[in-house]
Amino acid sequence: MVEVHDLVMFDLDGVLYVGEHAVRGAPDHLARVRSAGVHVAFVTNNASRPPAAVAEKLSGLGMPASSTDVVTSAQAAARVLLDRYGEGAPVSVLGALGLREALTEVGLVPVAVDDDRAVAIVSGFGPDVRWREVMRAATLVRSGLPWVASNTDLTLPTPEGISPGHGALVELVSRFSGVDPVVAGKPHPPLLRETVRRVGGERPLMVGDRLDTDIEAGHHSGVDSLLVLTGVTGLEELAAARPTLRPTYVATDLGGLFDAHPLPERHPDGWTLGGWTARVDGGRLEVTGDGDRDDWWRVVASASWQFRDDTTRPVDTHGLVPPGTDPAG
Repeated sequence: MVEVHDLVMFDLDGVLYVGEHAVRGAPDHLARVRSAGVHVAFVTNNASRPPAAVAEKLSGLGMPASSTDVVTSAQAAARVLLDRYGEGAPVSVLGALGLREALTEVGLVPVAVDDDRAVAIVSGFGPDVRWREVMRAATLVRSGLPWVASNTDLTLPTPEGISPGHGALVELVSRFSGVDPVVAGKPHPPLLRETVRRVGGERPLMVGDRLDTDIEAGHHSGVDSLLVLTGVTGLEELAAARPTLRPTYVATDLGGLFDAHPLPERHPDGWTLGGWTARVDGGRLEVTGDGDRDDWWRVVASASWQFRDDTTRPVDTHGLVPPGTDPAG
């Protein structure tokens, strides 16, 4: 697949690493992409960390990266604001260092939330944001100050477990003010557009583990996408995906970047590929045969999506175990 794309945009958590550990094989797969002469970018909705911090983490996990390889939702938000208000415009910041650095990088002037000079307000995840700043920002948005949000992710992985993400704050401010922000991060187009602008490439590919951010971002941006099953998406989520959440390609891991991706064929007894046959009978997904794990996922996706499109009914995947999975967990 790599030979038909000249830019690969990688999501981070769930694709290249999980928490503080590299995904198995990810460093080698990444090195192989680079050796093929393909542009590489690392894209993240996290607006709190500057690109240098992201690059440092990747490098520490055996995936060498520089800050210029990293594009964040904070940088995408800064581009949206720059295009609208021009260099030198003062912008109120409700967020962390990564957001302030992104504004400064493009020539905008980050100011406090209560600064009367601000022409707009930008928000992003910031663990140290104070409640009085949130109240002031919400009041300003309600009064008409234009608002750009870095992302709307409701959850955020932390060492302590899943925590509320910036999307929780966005919902709060939006409900209070009656205003929806312009959103820069995935699944909206600005982040992927900013990545192409910075890194280059005419045939980009988005690689991610989340349907409702990574894959949907590809759809909204007119970009092919590869779903890898090393993160949060499993059988139930993939089978239930509505059209805008369906990847162009699916693979169990990043090795799929170097494989052919044949399409399953529809036959009277179901969808077939590489020794596998999948069909939905009475709403229940059934798979028979044997073969490559990736081909299993492809026939499952094809059968499930065809059933949903024809009936709008959910697919029952209960008890179906993907090959290579330990049934005991």
